[in-house]
Amino acid sequence: MVLIFNDIAGSEVLLILVFILIFFGSKSIPTLAKTLGKTMRQIKEASSDIQNEIKKSGGDIKKDLNLTGILQETAEDLKRPLDQMAVDLDNSIKYQPNRADSKVQLPRTSEEIERSKEVKSEESINETPIEVTPKNDVNTQISKEQKSSNEGE
Repeated sequence: MVLIFNDIAGSEVLLILVFILIFFGSKSIPTLAKTLGKTMRQIKEASSDIQNEIKKSGGDIKKDLNLTGILQETAEDLKRPLDQMAVDLDNSIKYQPNRADSKVQLPRTSEEIERSKEVKSEESINETPIEVTPKNDVNTQISKEQKSSNEGE
């Protein structure tokens, strides 16, 4: 309403009031203002009633649809198979065969590899070094061949 009178100056408003007074007369202006006020109040009440009805029907639709229940059910329906897959994956990762005669060999874990390294290092420390003599030394073979050829002559 304020925007309508934004471009109108004070003198223009005064001029409009004079024309209203001339056309409607001094006796009919109060009844005209009263009728205008009632009409505006009725319009406001009607618009608020419509807004309340829309809000009420929206609440009823929400209750009828039960969106939170539907969302929770859908989430559970999606979650169950995913949880089962996660459990299956965990079980397959942690699988250890119980049979002693099983031919399936599982890859060694990092802990087992570390233990075997420690055991090997302890064994190498405890052993005494063995002297290695070359059995197939080239010089010894040549000398053997010479001796056998000398004996044969």
